[in-house]
Order: sequence, then C-alpha cells, then structure tokens
Amino acid sequence: MSNNSNPNYFRLGAFVLAAIGVLIAVILIFGSGQLFKSSFLLETYLKQSVTGLDTGASVRFRGVKIGQVTFIGLSGDLYEKDVPFEKRKQYVVVRMQIFGDKVTEEQIMDFVKNNLRARVKSMGITGVNYVEFDFAPSAADYESLPYSWEPLDPVIPSLPSQADEIISGIQKLVSTFNHMDVEATKKRFDDLLGNLNTLMAGDGKGNEGLTRSIKDMNIIMDRIAKVTEKGELEVLMRQLVGTMVDLRQTIASIQGDTSATIENLKQASENINEFSRIASQSPSSLIWSEPPPKIVLPMNGSQGNSGAQK
Repeated sequence: MSNNSNPNYFRLGAFVLAAIGVLIAVILIFGSGQLFKSSFLLETYLKQSVTGLDTGASVRFRGVKIGQVTFIGLSGDLYEKDVPFEKRKQYVVVRMQIFGDKVTEEQIMDFVKNNLRARVKSMGITGVNYVEFDFAPSAADYESLPYSWEPLDPVIPSLPSQADEIISGIQKLVSTFNHMDVEATKKRFDDLLGNLNTLMAGDGKGNEGLTRSIKDMNIIMDRIAKVTEKGELEVLMRQLVGTMVDLRQTIASIQGDTSATIENLKQASENINEFSRIASQSPSSLIWSEPPPKIVLPMNGSQGNSGAQK
C-alpha cells in the first residue's frame, strides 16, 4: 500500500515547488514594475577601468535613476573581430536600458551637441559604481573616443571618471616637479629671503629698513600723544585761529587800499585825457589860459589918460 502512494507524494511535492517558483517569479516581475514599462537602449564607450560597475547598476541623470546597465563587454569582442588584435581599440562597451518613451536618434544627437555625457561615478565609500548622465560644460575639453564600426544602439560620449581625473592631475603635478629646476628655484627663494631681510632690517648703507621706520613712527606717535595730553595742541589751535583772523583782516585792508588806489588811478587817467583834449584843440590855452587883452590907442588927445581896455 505504501509503494502505491509514493508517486502521489512526488507529484504533490513537485506541484508545491512549481507553485512556489511561479509565485516568486510573479513577485519579482510585478514587484520591480519594469515589465510593462517602455524603454530603449543606449551605449557608451570607456577607455579606463570599470571596476565596481556591474550589470544591473543604476543609470542616473543628475542623481535621479532613469535606467540600469544591461551589458558590459569589450569592443574587440563585439565590433572588432575582423581587426588585428594589435590594432583593436579595446574600449569598454556599456549598454544601458533607459526607462521611458523611446527617444529618436536625432534627439540624442541634439543632446550630445548640448554636451550630454556619461561618466562612471562611485556611490560613497561602498565602492559600488553607477553611470551618471549630465550636461557637462567642460565636455569641450575632452575629445570623444573615435570608432569606425556601426554601433547597435545610439552612443553617448563619455567623460573620464573622477578617480581617473584625480590620478591624471597627480601625474601632471609629479611631471611638473620632475621638470622643475630645483636648484634655480632654491636660489630664487634664497634671494627673496635676502631681499626681505634687507627690507626689514636695512642694509647698513643709509637704508635703515622698515624696522627703524616703524620705531621712528612710534616715537612720533608718542610725541603727538604727549602734546595732546598736555593741552599744547589746544593752545596751538587757538594761535592758529588767531593768525587766520589777522590774515583775513590784513587781506580786507589791502583790498580797501587797492580800491582807493584804483579810483585815484582812474581820476588821473581822466585828467590826462582832458589835458590831451585841450592840448589838441587849443594849445595856447595851456600857456595863457585866456587870450591876451587888446591895446587901445588914445584918440586925438580926447582922453588925457591912455589905458588899456579889453
């Protein structure tokens, strides 16, 4: 009897396991919410290591999740199989599924012209990487990676990752130090220190330096403070005000004398003009002032006395 029941138990167990598997699949499909979402594919090419970036990683636009990574591979295996190995570019090809209505290739090209770029970024200190899309103002400083094949999906150019930029900056700094003339720089630095010492302490040849000038300035300030404390400054101000008053009075008197002098000069000028007019019209009047009197001779002795009549 027990042997006939064994197949039934097996079928029941298989059914339970299948039901559990279907339930898990339904939960995963409908729980993720991606089954009925419209989407399209993009790809980008990278020339650096993508350690920490795995399939299923987030694709974000300014921090907002818009898709996920679906494939990571090498261009040599996808597009350059017919190219000799030494001539392959061996870019890292990252394909991404972007959720939303499909964007035309012309629209994507417009986005690329407006500096839309893809960049691998790290999520905090966890080491997990994701792909970030953004419009980068500095995109013109980086040339897009060239390729000669026909891509399967529209391509978004990439920018170096932040870690690569930091490493590149450090390498440039080290290279600059390697090409720097250390001895000449040290000599210039020593000369600069010598000039600063001379400026501060003087050179002993008439240039007493800033230190001596500061001491002299402190002495002058002390003297000014003493004068102010003793009230001598107030006396000096009163004397200065008195001097200003005297000066104003002197200027006023000079102005009065000047006016009288100008008036006298004016009258003298008028007299000279009158003199010139008389001299031009009647020069004899300048000598006799009046015409001489007429002389009348005596008439036949009718007059006993001769006289001069006008």
